[in-house]
Amino acid sequence: MAKSLSPVCKLCRREGEKLYLKGERCFTPKCSFEKRSFAPGQHGRTAGRGKGMGTGRVSDFARQLRAKQKARRIYGVLERQFRRYYDTAITRRGLTGLNILQILESRLDNVVFRLGFASSRAQARLLVTHGHFTVNGRRTDVPSMLLGEGDTIAVREGSGKLSYFKDLSAFAEKRTSPSWLNRELKSMSGSVARMPERAEIDGSLDEQLIVEYYSRR
Repeated sequence: MAKSLSPVCKLCRREGEKLYLKGERCFTPKCSFEKRSFAPGQHGRTAGRGKGMGTGRVSDFARQLRAKQKARRIYGVLERQFRRYYDTAITRRGLTGLNILQILESRLDNVVFRLGFASSRAQARLLVTHGHFTVNGRRTDVPSMLLGEGDTIAVREGSGKLSYFKDLSAFAEKRTSPSWLNRELKSMSGSVARMPERAEIDGSLDEQLIVEYYSRR
């Protein structure tokens, strides 16, 4: 399984904002973005690249690129896979931009994160890869698996004996699950009630710029 090996704190600095890629750590003073919010690199501080796009006029391509990169980094998706999501979104009915975001939200690792069973998408991806979850009763280790309405996710019976999952109920209870997901803390399971609406997805993402980026290529 391919994955990005870049230091995640540098990704936040490159975008000029917290992307909360490390979960709970991002809410503490230990978060490196609090100490160095400027872009990484030799000229990151002096060039005024806080938003990663320079101090002069920002081109349309630069804004489109940053919007696409930001979405990729939030969901932990590599470029080739992200492009496939765009190609899939085009074939679906409705707005292409919203389709892309719904595809990203329906990934198994994201759903595990949204249910509160992991503190970050990276942790959720690791838990899924290690086979700790089932989908519709079948064990799976594919974080990129796309879920649909009615699909059920649960902690695997054998994994429930591990210390992490024994304390998971108390941890998950502190987090709010989105309304498009149904969650059962007692059984450590959840299901997809429907696809999320635009208002239920990260408002800082600009899906139109993402569509424009791929449309011009």
